[in-house]
Amino acid sequence: MDVNSIIDLYYKQDDELKNIYMIHARAVADFSLELARRHPELGLDEEFIYEAAMLHDIGIFLTDAPRIFCFGKEDYLCHGYLGAQLLREHGLERHARVCERHTGTGLTKEVIAANGWNLPVKDFVPETLEEQLICFADKFFSKTKFLRQPRTFEQVVESMRKISDESVKKVEKWAAMFL
Repeated sequence: MDVNSIIDLYYKQDDELKNIYMIHARAVADFSLELARRHPELGLDEEFIYEAAMLHDIGIFLTDAPRIFCFGKEDYLCHGYLGAQLLREHGLERHARVCERHTGTGLTKEVIAANGWNLPVKDFVPETLEEQLICFADKFFSKTKFLRQPRTFEQVVESMRKISDESVKKVEKWAAMFL
């Protein structure tokens, strides 16, 4: 099953949610590919990057985020984990790993446990270069305020500062690798 067929399976109507999803996913995919092409020395898999970036937020419709027309039952924080479950049903393990690892700069089992989040207590941290690249690119595009205009790197750093110093260090490391 191709990327568009999977998206159409879960986002059937031409409604606001699908519109937001597609604008965001395309922006992340385009930026991810732009960054990958700047660094041919990394040998990144561009076809996979495109597909995974288009699918990284596939689970948002299952969450409760009315600002972006999501009226599901789960916490928005769970969208990556839920999306990964959907993609595994289609045999897309590698893509599923991007889904479950792109939140913030990745979630560790310690952070999940300390916050009591409704997620399995395990590490959801980007490992491969492709996972890191898509996670990094995603930080530049919101599904609300920055839907049509990317954040600057300074704005990305500031948003990560609200999470942790470790998140700031990780995006700075990724910037040195990918920008």
